[in-house]
Amino acid sequence: MRCAVLVFPGPNCDSDLYKAANSVEGLEAEYVWYKSESLDSFDAVLIPGGFSYGDALRVGALAARAPVLKALRGAADSGIRILGICNGFQILTECGLLPGALHRNSGLRFICKTTPLQVVNTDCQFTTGYKKNSVTHIHLPIAHGEGNYTCDSETLRKLEDNGQIVFRYSGNNPNGSVANIAGITNEAGNVLGMMPHPERAMTKWMGSEDGRILFESMRH
Repeated sequence: MRCAVLVFPGPNCDSDLYKAANSVEGLEAEYVWYKSESLDSFDAVLIPGGFSYGDALRVGALAARAPVLKALRGAADSGIRILGICNGFQILTECGLLPGALHRNSGLRFICKTTPLQVVNTDCQFTTGYKKNSVTHIHLPIAHGEGNYTCDSETLRKLEDNGQIVFRYSGNNPNGSVANIAGITNEAGNVLGMMPHPERAMTKWMGSEDGRILFESMRH
């Protein structure tokens, strides 16, 4: 599976995501510059965390208007798998591929730590490996200042009814996200946005291997 790792001005996590994807058998990652106009040769698109455009104006706002976004929307419509991590999640909400918005953390502080998560939906295209291994609770790192997921009550009801909530914070909610939401998909299930960083939980020396299962799930 060929995976495009989108590269915008500013992010500091694109190389981590590139290396994580290439470490999984069956995945082959390539960097794709934000000015690219086509994603036709790829089977999946990965949008890294970091600080695209230095978070100018609003997190993800400028990246959501980059030239490659037209191709990204086309890829989403065609069913290509799209994974947005941290700033990638923010970009996906800014461009309208995912509902809701990411606001400042409720404590108004940047948070960087490993946090427990509940895998709410183990049947989506990104989490089948957790179901196969009977895993429902995992640990992934977070590192963000604007991870407070917000949406109106009607949107939340739809997310819950459609099984679009994939990850919830387990125990202490680190950023104030509504309903402890840490990751959601679109209605079709091929676009996932999440604040935690699975690419930073690939081997035991990283403190957790729980992120590897997500990337392995994408192969099927």
